[in-house]
Amino acid sequence: MKHIGIAALLTGSALCTMPALAAEAQVEKVPGGVVLTPEGGPSDRVEVTLHGEGIFHVVARPRGLDVPPPNQSLMAPNPPAAGAYTVSQSAGHVTVKAARTAADIDLATGQVRFFDAQGKVLLAESAPTVFTQTQADGKPYVTVSQQFNRGTDESLYGLGQHQNAQMDYNGEDVELAQHNMDIGVPFVVSTRNYGLLWDNESITRFGNPKPYTLVGDTGGMKVTSDGKAGFTARYFLDGKEAVKRQEATVDYQYIEDQSKWPEAAKARTAAAAEGQNTAGNAVQSQQVTWTGDLHPDKTGVHKFQVYSSSYFKVYVDGELVLDRWRQNWNPWYANFDLPMTAGKPVNIRIEWDPNAGYMALLHNDPLPVEDRHSVWFTSDVARDKDYWFVPGNDMDDVIAGYRQLTGKSEMMPKWVYGFWQSRQRYDTQKELLDVLGEYRRLRYPIDNIVLDWRYWKDDTWGSHEFDASRFPDPKAMVDKVHEENAQIMISVWPKFYPTTDNFKELDAAGAVYHGNLEQGNTDWVGPGYHSTFYDPYSAEGRAIFWRQIKDRLGILGFDAWWADASEPDMHSNLSIEKRIDTMGPTAIGPAAEFFNSYPLMNARAFYEGARAFKPEVRPFLLTRSGFGGVQRYSSAVWSGDVATRWYDLHAQISAGVNTAMSGLPNWTHDIGGFSVEPRYTVENPKPEDLAEWRELNLRWFQFGAFTPLFRSHGEQPWREIFEISPEGSPMRASMVWYDELRYRLMPYIYTLGADTFMKDGSIMRGLVMDFPEDREARTINDEYLFGKAFLVAPVTTYKAREREVYFPGAGEKGGVTWYDFESGRTYAGGTSATVPAPAERMPLFVRAGSIVPMGPVTQYTDEKPDAPVTLAVYTGADGSFSLYNDDGRSEQYKAGAWSRMPVSYDDASGTVTLGAREGKGYDGMPKSRKVRVKWISPGESVAGQTTADVEVTWNGKTLQVKRPRR
Repeated sequence: MKHIGIAALLTGSALCTMPALAAEAQVEKVPGGVVLTPEGGPSDRVEVTLHGEGIFHVVARPRGLDVPPPNQSLMAPNPPAAGAYTVSQSAGHVTVKAARTAADIDLATGQVRFFDAQGKVLLAESAPTVFTQTQADGKPYVTVSQQFNRGTDESLYGLGQHQNAQMDYNGEDVELAQHNMDIGVPFVVSTRNYGLLWDNESITRFGNPKPYTLVGDTGGMKVTSDGKAGFTARYFLDGKEAVKRQEATVDYQYIEDQSKWPEAAKARTAAAAEGQNTAGNAVQSQQVTWTGDLHPDKTGVHKFQVYSSSYFKVYVDGELVLDRWRQNWNPWYANFDLPMTAGKPVNIRIEWDPNAGYMALLHNDPLPVEDRHSVWFTSDVARDKDYWFVPGNDMDDVIAGYRQLTGKSEMMPKWVYGFWQSRQRYDTQKELLDVLGEYRRLRYPIDNIVLDWRYWKDDTWGSHEFDASRFPDPKAMVDKVHEENAQIMISVWPKFYPTTDNFKELDAAGAVYHGNLEQGNTDWVGPGYHSTFYDPYSAEGRAIFWRQIKDRLGILGFDAWWADASEPDMHSNLSIEKRIDTMGPTAIGPAAEFFNSYPLMNARAFYEGARAFKPEVRPFLLTRSGFGGVQRYSSAVWSGDVATRWYDLHAQISAGVNTAMSGLPNWTHDIGGFSVEPRYTVENPKPEDLAEWRELNLRWFQFGAFTPLFRSHGEQPWREIFEISPEGSPMRASMVWYDELRYRLMPYIYTLGADTFMKDGSIMRGLVMDFPEDREARTINDEYLFGKAFLVAPVTTYKAREREVYFPGAGEKGGVTWYDFESGRTYAGGTSATVPAPAERMPLFVRAGSIVPMGPVTQYTDEKPDAPVTLAVYTGADGSFSLYNDDGRSEQYKAGAWSRMPVSYDDASGTVTLGAREGKGYDGMPKSRKVRVKWISPGESVAGQTTADVEVTWNGKTLQVKRPRR
């Protein structure tokens, strides 16, 4: 991508990495730690302070370079106070030692290392910090780059949500720059049991600090074709060659790059003709091919990115390496690596059907192996080097430390974990109510229905007013949803047309951006309208923004808020420079400095406003983008407008897991994908395409039932169960089965949700979290754990009726056994097996020793609060569970108004112990509960309705339940 700041980082950094030596190191004790002036090196001030029992904060100021004064962290504004520590100095080093960890600072260079309690190095700065002078909004800043643990073999996770099916990021390059489908969180978790929060809000790179450049660009990889420099580009219209020319690069990456298109190859494409009168103007098909020989001057693994939308294929020496599709207006990166030998050319061919889409080919040279395998953060705009070291006993403990630093993950209302139905979009009040009514008539469980954008008149975006011709009585609509025992969520963008009263009020307060208006950009609605976004960095702006929502929407009784385009996506497909121009200046500084934190501040506006509006009701926000700390604002995130392809389904698995390992436990996705491949949208699709469309949605639905939030959404064809699956079909039966299973598992799922707050837990878990010593489990990107009991193995290949599953647990003391949820067949941990995967079922397994609480099928989450609970006890190992309940809606859980039933299982005796009730209880809590216990042995299952082995009544006191003889 085209970024400011550090293009010369690797080649021209010597000027700023090693300034002249200071006369002598100076050390000063400060609350929590020390400040020192190293003898030399890039920093003239290094501050290391302790927070809590082992979290360390490092801030280093660049020596001899001009920067603004330090500012308060947006991610960690209220870090914990320091626990007990000591400071000592010896042999040219200063050590700040705490109960769990120690930080060591080299007096000569200012470099820092972190040790565990036993003195083992966990994280160490491997090289001097690189500061390079730059500017933002005409003010002096620096770019900053710091490498740690050079040559490491640890596995690394987190970094937010990304879409390239990467699980372990050791050796990978990841750019953190908020985008429709990409959420950048500069927090990484290691198998060494530490976390690193890189405290910077600007565009940041993990891995290679050098930005990717266009193949064939100046200073980049050379390309030749037909004996000439550059690619041979051929443009076809309706299959006939219209233009052939040499092109130095493949570069239609942004809107402004479209001017490069050859005049003779322009066409009226299907995308360009959408919504327009095409009479007399036939739609033409376009194809473009680029061919050329790549000439590497370095030996090693070269990394490539294709930034594209619409259909494209990439061939290397005749072998297909990429075959993708994305909606034409929403391009994104597809990565591939090529081992190459200096001086040995490699042939590349790109085939593309543009359809008004975007395309670019980018590249980065190999790094030395030790650099490739390191922890390396680089940010475009900074005031200093600023990061937090977070230790832990295990990965869960690291995530707990991250939340201690950035904020607890607020509890979601219980209904959030039920089934949601949405579409792009319900065009009328009647449509929405009819859909909910049909779910209730068919008795398919549902808890939430969603009203997406454009419920206003087209020329009034940002007014928060309904189009009365389509929504004649919004209050009655909300009330009817509530009468049907469901919730309704509504989409509210941070976007405003300048003609609206809301814009004018915000503008008068200096709380809207003007760059998009000054650029003259128009949106895609009707004839296209000018628009901009408000400034959430302004406290007054946040207050006005929420009040406008409350006064026109909140008073109608909506239950939750949907913050779309919160990256902010003000105008899609602008270059980074133009995006920055639309985003500021913010109330607290240049847009380039705060590029990634907009969704955090926008979420804060909703959270603080909703808490003040209804202080006793748990607020809930679904936001398309997020940032470090967004979990403290009662927010869930989702994976954006992903495409309806099998690869995109596959990519959701690692995207969700790494989001969770970034400290954001509540994540979701558009079941079936948002934007639909053209072959599925025609009026009468081919039978083979219709079959694939249905199977893709069924497989995605199965996966969705085992993600934190279970949410169906997308463009036409509609995704309602009764719309997408034929009545009486196996597909319909399977979708209903998974919908009902979700509700049967609600006691388990809601406990997982509660534990994200009570125990800083994670719902969607990487295999490595529970099996850190199993090296095979570290990189697997198509399996995950749902809580600690379930191993989920989604099917992401069309027509697959079996798949290979790796069962984690290699080397685990005592061994690990996994039960097939459906058949009861068992598998040993540390082994792989090819397992059945019929179209109607997704491979699902339960770990021996698990206690899975289940309830009856209900139509909504709180329909039967006093229903009996069935404890499915998977024999073969000891186990425990702590079943949680509260009122599901209020904030009283923070005051102890909850209940837990501790459950333990002793495998040797077969005894289940129901412990004494924990918690103060809550309004409406049943005084006693019927508990049914089912011991599961190999070959048994609770996938269907089963008869319990024992039924008892638990009244809050300890009760032992013996396994009966069979």
